[in-house]
Amino acid sequence: MEKSYLESMPDEKGFFGTYGGAFIPPELEKPFADINAAYDEISKSFDFIHELAKIRKYYQGRPTPISYAKNLSNFCGGGQIYLKREDLNHTGAHKLNHCIAEALLAKHLGKKKLIAETGAGQHGVALATAAAYFGLECEIHMGEVDIKKEYPNVLRMKILGAKVVPVSFGERTLKEAVDSAFGAYIEDSENTLFAIGSVVGPHPYPKMIRDFQRVVGIEAREQILEMTGKLPDSIVACVGGGSNAMGIFSGFIDDPCKLHGVEPTGKGTKLGEHAASLTYGKEGIMHGFNSIMLQDEEGNPASVHCVASGLDYPSVGPEHAHLKTIGRTIVGTANDEEAIDAFYKVSRLEGIIPALETAHAIAYSMKLAKENPKEMILVNFSGRGDKDIDFVTENYEIPKI
Repeated sequence: MEKSYLESMPDEKGFFGTYGGAFIPPELEKPFADINAAYDEISKSFDFIHELAKIRKYYQGRPTPISYAKNLSNFCGGGQIYLKREDLNHTGAHKLNHCIAEALLAKHLGKKKLIAETGAGQHGVALATAAAYFGLECEIHMGEVDIKKEYPNVLRMKILGAKVVPVSFGERTLKEAVDSAFGAYIEDSENTLFAIGSVVGPHPYPKMIRDFQRVVGIEAREQILEMTGKLPDSIVACVGGGSNAMGIFSGFIDDPCKLHGVEPTGKGTKLGEHAASLTYGKEGIMHGFNSIMLQDEEGNPASVHCVASGLDYPSVGPEHAHLKTIGRTIVGTANDEEAIDAFYKVSRLEGIIPALETAHAIAYSMKLAKENPKEMILVNFSGRGDKDIDFVTENYEIPKI
């Protein structure tokens, strides 16, 4: 019997076609091999699957619902927009889906500490939450720019007991936070699990995080069929590293649905003005994996910009690169101005304040709805915007009613 897409991708070495793999220093080969072996074991374990399901139901609040965005759909005057409400997941975003699972994996491996990077702070908050739940130490590396921009989440991490390490070199954003976290992990990989926050990094993380996030797509497919009696025409999700997108895409990967990954085009098309890796990047290795990345003239990761800290990354998950290359996904874009407009539109029309990352997907779905009046569009509403309120209101005028 022919294997399904999810069963066949990635291959044993972690490649999605030509993308992926594990390009890591020798001292990390054994720790990553141990993580891979442990994941292969627990992913088939009844006890692990049962405990994870129990936590998701009784602690996280899963399943999250789908909401029909009637007012937003009417405003667009076209397609019908539905929202998979990951903002209602505990901690306010999709991130806890994989953080709880990574913490369970850490316990299985006998680790005492979780370490990670964060951009918008949602992954940091989710990991600090998981660490508190399981009684583990937690250390979060975060760029100084993002600390200032997303300070409410910094306070949440500290309240939850995490140590927040400010990153002061380079652009002081997400890429540097990953660099800093990797360095700290190398120093104590024996006692620590590096809980990567997206479908990026060396094998097995792109596969593992996708699988942990797949619950979003599984739920969404069942829910939308129950609500409407049919599958959506289009699935829309924002893409930075791409965990929320792969989570919902994986539920529909073998269905005749169009999958739209929305990248941030920031404030322009020049390097340093955007973070649209799939749109403007080329193949390259960064942070231990091969993918499509934004590069300067020397081939180094380029400077990036995005109003949403969680999308401010010069590469993208290798599976997203593969899906684009084989034509399975459509790469869409939304710029800063469109994201801010969508932030206020969905707040005013639906009474839901979105994360700025999510606002990119909303902005694109609004354009898609106007252009395709007969289509059903399902958006992964990946997170709530509490963390962004101060930044948005300080830098952008609140529209008059």
